[in-house]
Amino acid sequence: MFNATVCALTGDNQPELLLLDLDGTLIDSVPDLAKAVDSMLGILGMSLAGPERVARWVGDGADMLVRRALADGDEDAAKTLMQAQVTNARQYFDSAYMRCLHQATGAFPGVQEFLQATGKKVLITNKPRQFTEPLITSLGWDSHFEFLLCGDDLSERKPSPVPVLHACKELGVSVENTLMVGDSRADIQAAKSAGVASVAVTYGYNHGEDIRGSAPDLVIDSLNQLLG
Repeated sequence: MFNATVCALTGDNQPELLLLDLDGTLIDSVPDLAKAVDSMLGILGMSLAGPERVARWVGDGADMLVRRALADGDEDAAKTLMQAQVTNARQYFDSAYMRCLHQATGAFPGVQEFLQATGKKVLITNKPRQFTEPLITSLGWDSHFEFLLCGDDLSERKPSPVPVLHACKELGVSVENTLMVGDSRADIQAAKSAGVASVAVTYGYNHGEDIRGSAPDLVIDSLNQLLG
């Protein structure tokens, strides 16, 4: 059985299943997300946010991103906004994001090589399916994943363990032979709650916090480190 604390997943040290986050782990999506957020805020007559602030708001799904933008980053205020206000703003965000979805988003260094070199994989993202599918297709990654699990597919999303356990069950792989790779506290918490080993990348978003604070089993600076 593989050991997540050993950096290189080579030889006998390979998990049967890899669970991969998308935003901040495989792709730098902030440029496009920031454009969409600022388009929404502009339409609503609010001050623009910019990429640096949006990077701290990413990771918990589109609704929470919109809530944080409407609340100017105030987490408590974001959670207490009326859903009708969020739904109204989401229509502007969704339209803008669909238009700019592929303009700046790109894979982080080493990701393409990593995807080609590794075995059975499932993408687990909190991004809605309407954005995830065309984005994965535009990157030419459809064949890399057994399937996609998006933020609106199941009853719960990360940091819940539900998507992680669902992926393992669907493919008949034990949690002991599964590895989660992500960039945020939601990824690590989902893995821990499911009993799955976790690897965190340092270059992601994670709300501006050091990912080491979430105590993943291993921290790396590049996915290439897992290839040995």
